[in-house]
Amino acid sequence: MWMREIPLSDSYDVLVVGGGSAGATAAIQAARAGARTALIEKNSILGGTTVVAAVDFPGLFHAQGKQVIAGIGWEAIERTVAKGGAALPDFSISVGERHWEHQVRVNKFVYSTVIEEMCLEAGVILRYHEIPAAIFVEGDERRLITAGKAGLMAIGFSKLIDATGDANMTEMMGYAREKGETLQPGTLVYKLAGYELDQVDEDKLRELYHKALQAGEIKETDHLPGDTPLFRELRSRGSSSLHITGIDGSTSMSKTHAEIEARKALMRIYTLLKSIPGCENLYVDFFANECGIRETWRIIGEEHIDANSYLSGHLWPDAIGYSYYPIDIHKHDSNTTDVRPLAEGVVPTIPYGALIPRGSEHLLVAGRCAAGDQVAHSAYRVQASCMAMGQAAGAAAAIAARHDISVRHVDIEEVRQLLREHKAIVPTL
Repeated sequence: MWMREIPLSDSYDVLVVGGGSAGATAAIQAARAGARTALIEKNSILGGTTVVAAVDFPGLFHAQGKQVIAGIGWEAIERTVAKGGAALPDFSISVGERHWEHQVRVNKFVYSTVIEEMCLEAGVILRYHEIPAAIFVEGDERRLITAGKAGLMAIGFSKLIDATGDANMTEMMGYAREKGETLQPGTLVYKLAGYELDQVDEDKLRELYHKALQAGEIKETDHLPGDTPLFRELRSRGSSSLHITGIDGSTSMSKTHAEIEARKALMRIYTLLKSIPGCENLYVDFFANECGIRETWRIIGEEHIDANSYLSGHLWPDAIGYSYYPIDIHKHDSNTTDVRPLAEGVVPTIPYGALIPRGSEHLLVAGRCAAGDQVAHSAYRVQASCMAMGQAAGAAAAIAARHDISVRHVDIEEVRQLLREHKAIVPTL
């Protein structure tokens, strides 16, 4: 087979693909547990959606005044705060349904550099600008073929963690995945500047907006909801986001389509606002490198987090961490969101089985491609929950590699103990 003809460039106990909230945390945990670990990231920087899509407000780490997610992900937040790259809200103050007030706004540069430092300190081998191309598994031989700047490379591994967000490694290894018939929209984060808000006539803005809407020059999904379309964006000091509907970011070509449509939408906003008195000098001060994708594929796992188990706060027998976030379904055909807060006292848990593709021996997943239905997924897909899943996957992969056993045969109590040693919060049965 051609994959055997590619010289083996290196071999690792644990190989992580994807350097976002889940993947970076998984790699740090595996390396701190003594596993020889490498992290493959297609971009030139760690942080994933938090950094390259500018969704730079990780959460939620606290539930009703009590911290429920800590460990390596929280350590990254604390280090970012210590370097002046974030300020913590007062988590003791109840915010009710305004959950976003307990998210932590981070400086993307400081945060990404902190994660990189933590990886290097732990001994993680960082492999930027590489992307998986194929996987070869036969007996005890396991190779990931990647495409990099120098061409194809073969990397040996004992255990593999899929933190791609799209379950790409899961598909390559032949395990089952699922996704909904309709997907939540993507989001492009941006910031406008150069306008004079006190000179913007809301009535004129509303009038020109509706003319542009009728002419097909703007779309309702290009902006946030509001009585005066686009005024909310200007009032928020130009920082805003827009929905990109009808997209599927699971492949290179479909993600390309998403990026193109996102920038077209921002250009429509820019063009319209430039015609409004007070916005003659408006310009786009910032826009994210990538369109943020909320959902694509989820694995068919050994266990499945459905809406009922999430909303009821079911305590799974193999729970490895908490997830705390409301159901948060962005409508696929509008600019609105279906938000369903969790009941008082409910803190959902994540089972280890949801990180294992059904029948897997050597592969774990971490992050938003964990097994569950669309409703539960809309909540557990967020950064803090992904960090908790990533740390658990990293711990389990390191243990499985050390004992040379299947990821399905790992002693869950050994995983929990390792997580506690590294300051994670583990549900008590």
